[in-house]
Amino acid sequence: MKISREIKTAVLVIASILLFIWGYSFLKSKDLFSSYKTFYVEYDNVEGLTKSAPVTLNGLSIGKVSSITINPVTGKLLVELQITTDFPISSTSAATLYEPGLIGGRQIAIEPDFSNKTLALDRQNLKGNVKLSLTSSIQEKLVPLQEKFDKVMVEVDQLLLGVNNILDKKSQENLKNSLSELSQTMVALHATSASASSILNDNKADLKGVITNFKKVSTDFAKISDSINKADLGKTVKSLNKTLAKVDGLMTDLQSGKGSAGKLLKDETLYNNLKATTKEMELLLQDVRLYPTRYINVSVFGKKNKPYVAPVQDSVYVGPVKVSTSKVKN
Repeated sequence: MKISREIKTAVLVIASILLFIWGYSFLKSKDLFSSYKTFYVEYDNVEGLTKSAPVTLNGLSIGKVSSITINPVTGKLLVELQITTDFPISSTSAATLYEPGLIGGRQIAIEPDFSNKTLALDRQNLKGNVKLSLTSSIQEKLVPLQEKFDKVMVEVDQLLLGVNNILDKKSQENLKNSLSELSQTMVALHATSASASSILNDNKADLKGVITNFKKVSTDFAKISDSINKADLGKTVKSLNKTLAKVDGLMTDLQSGKGSAGKLLKDETLYNNLKATTKEMELLLQDVRLYPTRYINVSVFGKKNKPYVAPVQDSVYVGPVKVSTSKVKN
């Protein structure tokens, strides 16, 4: 079968058109032989995001960024996504712009909304979120600190200016003299420190002996402490407390007049009787001393003892005490 020139020309033109379309699609990062869905997302800033950047879902690559254009109406950046997965993406899912690491550009992660069962249609807009990178987060936190630091530096500068305005020439001279004296004091302190170091070096042996003696004293004190701990001081203190309690009870009984000793201390009748008895004993001894023959009758030459004759009682006062004297009949 002979093919006419017109048919050959038509086939060549169609093939050229298809080849052109394929080449254009290849250059535009579009795959004519695979099915995909297209979604659009708007961002205020896509710094670090490039064409052909991966689009991931839970870390799995499901597509790429096909183009980035500027929306002439809103001025925002319109990012076109090619999604090649059959995973159901709801219409309320979000496309989050993030930075996976310190090295490399940004990527877009699809965050599906499983609570919504309505699927996103082809060429539909998705909600766009931005997750700060580590560098951006640090910069965002450093900006307030830098502002505060600038304010502090301004205040310090104003303070120094105020100090310079307050201090006159005389005050500045006094300040210089004070600093000079302080420098001299530091030099003297350094010399004193060197002298003390020299003294310590010269008496190092004596210091070692003192330290050794101190260690021995500490050891002996520790042994004494152990001995005291082993002496069962608690039991001794309890016994002492019991003894003191008994003494306290005894003193209480004495104060209340209980027992013989208590009655002797508190019973006035007994005290008066004892006092009277003592006085009578004193009078008896005085009478014996003055008139011993009333009580002792001794015959030296073998005479019979005369019978005792009761004396005639005479009352005689000896001081404040009334003394009875006797007249013996011959």
